[in-house]
Amino acid sequence: MHEMGIALEIIKIATASIPEDAHDARVRRINLMVGKLSAVVPDSLRFCFDIAAKDTPLAGADLVIEEVPVQIRCQACHAVWTVMQPVFQCQKCGSSTVTIISGRELDIRSIEIEETNA
Repeated sequence: MHEMGIALEIIKIATASIPEDAHDARVRRINLMVGKLSAVVPDSLRFCFDIAAKDTPLAGADLVIEEVPVQIRCQACHAVWTVMQPVFQCQKCGSSTVTIISGRELDIRSIEIEETNA
């Protein structure tokens, strides 16, 4: 399960984003974009994240995952569509010369941090 490795990397990045002068700060929420072709199972990633974040400034943080659909652009006619089945052929002209324009993302969109003592 590669989701554990991804969860550990997210924790590393989020922990490094906490300002050094922010004492008793914790990460409240991490917003991710995960493409359908990224081979990441969102529920598995959340599960691994919750386990790995224990006893860190990310313990209890929400991992919010926005799934990005696979979008294709035809190189012949420039049509763009969202792929719902594993068929990478233009729906308009039938060309199989296409470019994947979204669906492979695995990006941290934002990290929300709060200080626990005011």
